Amino acid sequence: MPPGTPSAGGGGIAKPLPPQWFLRHGGNAEMRWDTLAGTGLHTPNERFFVRNHTRTPRIDQETWRLRVHGSGLRGPGAVFSLAELRALPAVTLDAVLECAGNGRRYWSEQQGTPAPGTAWGLGGVGMAAWRGVPLGELLERAGLGPAAVDVLPGGLDPEYRAAGRNLGRVRRPLPIGKALDDVLVAYEMNGQPLPPDHGGPARLVVPGWVGVASIKWLGSVEVADRPLESPWTTAYYRLFGPGQPAGGGPALTRQTVKSAFELAPGAVLAAGRTHRLRGRSWSGAAAVRAVEVSTDGGRDWYPAELLDPPSRYGWRRWAVDWRPAEPGRYGLRARATDLLGRTQPAEAPFNREGYLFDAVVVHPVTVV
Repeated sequence: MPPGTPSAGGGGIAKPLPPQWFLRHGGNAEMRWDTLAGTGLHTPNERFFVRNHTRTPRIDQETWRLRVHGSGLRGPGAVFSLAELRALPAVTLDAVLECAGNGRRYWSEQQGTPAPGTAWGLGGVGMAAWRGVPLGELLERAGLGPAAVDVLPGGLDPEYRAAGRNLGRVRRPLPIGKALDDVLVAYEMNGQPLPPDHGGPARLVVPGWVGVASIKWLGSVEVADRPLESPWTTAYYRLFGPGQPAGGGPALTRQTVKSAFELAPGAVLAAGRTHRLRGRSWSGAAAVRAVEVSTDGGRDWYPAELLDPPSRYGWRRWAVDWRPAEPGRYGLRARATDLLGRTQPAEAPFNREGYLFDAVVVHPVTVV
C-alpha cells in the first residue's frame, strides 16, 4: 500500500479493541484504567489509547521515507529510509503521551461547563519506552543552518476535512529549541516495531507536550527560517473563552498535572477491610514529587506511597491503604504535585474546547 492508504479496519483503527480494555469514542479508543493494574510501568502496546484525526494508514516499511527539507537548512536536505534510521545511534525515552482533551468529560460532570469534542475520561493517556533517533541528530545530518526558526513535522495519514474544508494531513510546527532539545523520531514502542495505530513505521515523540505535537506516521520535516503555522496551531489546540485573548491564547505546548486510580468507576468495596488503592500521576513540566489521597470529600489528605523513582517525562505509580468503616457512597480523590510546585487544583479554569483539564477528579465507589 502507498503511504497514507487508510486501513480497512473497523472505525479506522487496526488493532482489536476488546471492551474490557477500551471505551470507544467513534474513531478513537480510550484506555480503561481498571484493567491497567498489574501490567507494569509501561502501558502495553495492545492496551495503549488511540487518537486519530482520520484513520490509521498502512504504510510499507520498505518504501517509507522521511524527507527533511526547507529554508532553514544549508543545502537541499536529506531523505532517510527506515533502515538508515535504525543504523544511527539510538536512544530510549520513557514518556507519557496524552491527548490535550483527556479528562474532557469532567468539565460537564464535575464543573457543569460542558465542552464539545470527544468525551474522554482519564484514559486518553499512556506511557511507553520509545526508541529512536533524536530529531536534532537528523536535522544536523540534513544540514541545519543557523537561521532555522521552526520545524514542521507532517504525517502520512489521510487528509483531514472539517466544516467543508480540506485541512490536509496533520502537521504542527515546533520551535527549533524544542526540536533540538528532547524530541525523538521513534521507530520502536516498548521494544517492538511501532504498531500501525501508534505511528508506524516512525513517529515523533515530543515529551511533555500535548499529544497532537507527537506527529504519527511521520513523512516529512520542514525546517524554516521563519515562524510556521498550521490549522493545528491556529484553529485547533489553543485556549478560547473566559480569560483568554479575543483571538485565542497561544498554541498549546506543555501538558498539565493529572492523577488516576487503577479502579473502575463505581467499584464496590467491602466495609471493615483494608483495600490497597493504586494509581498513577504524571506532569508535562517536571517529575511528580508527591501524591496525596482523600477519602472524605477532600477534607483530609494523606500521602500516598510512591512506587517508582522520579521520571522527567514518565508517570509515577503510587498506593495507599484505606479501611472504610461504614457502608455508603464515597468519592475518592488523588492529587499530584510536580517538582516545579504545580499541584492539581480543586477546579480547573474553563476553556471553550475543553483542553487541559487538570482538576482533582472525583472517583465514585460504593462500600457495602
